[in-house]
Amino acid sequence: MSMGNLDQLYRQVIMDHYKTPRNKGDLEQEGLTVQLNNPTCGDRIELQMAVKDGKIEDAKFKGDGCSISMASASMMTEAIKGLTIDRALQLSEIFSEMMLGQEYDEGEFDLGDIEALQGVSKFPARIKCATLAWKAMEKSVGKEDDIDEDFE
Repeated sequence: MSMGNLDQLYRQVIMDHYKTPRNKGDLEQEGLTVQLNNPTCGDRIELQMAVKDGKIEDAKFKGDGCSISMASASMMTEAIKGLTIDRALQLSEIFSEMMLGQEYDEGEFDLGDIEALQGVSKFPARIKCATLAWKAMEKSVGKEDDIDEDFE
């Protein structure tokens, strides 16, 4: 597949998650909730996660933002369901490396649709859009050390 066709496929995946987001809405049960905003562009997210015995049983999000931030939230909530918190944080680290244009090792993870966001690394102004939901997940499980001070 040529690079042009691959880019087009990735754009289609991102737009599919944007127009038909997975896991958008409210959790039916109580859970961890965190809100983050990206004041540089106006993206905002509220992430809700049901965690039991260290495992993410469900994840939902609400918010407003660009196609990249909302598609990334959709992809992330799909990917973290069923993972332990430690595994979700490992996946978040891989995603961060991908966003920074660094070499990353998927390891045992199948990134699936998440790989469609790989091209965002070429646009530094859009990286925060793509990482907003992931930073919300990290914050919700108490890993606040790595949260960029530009997020509120």
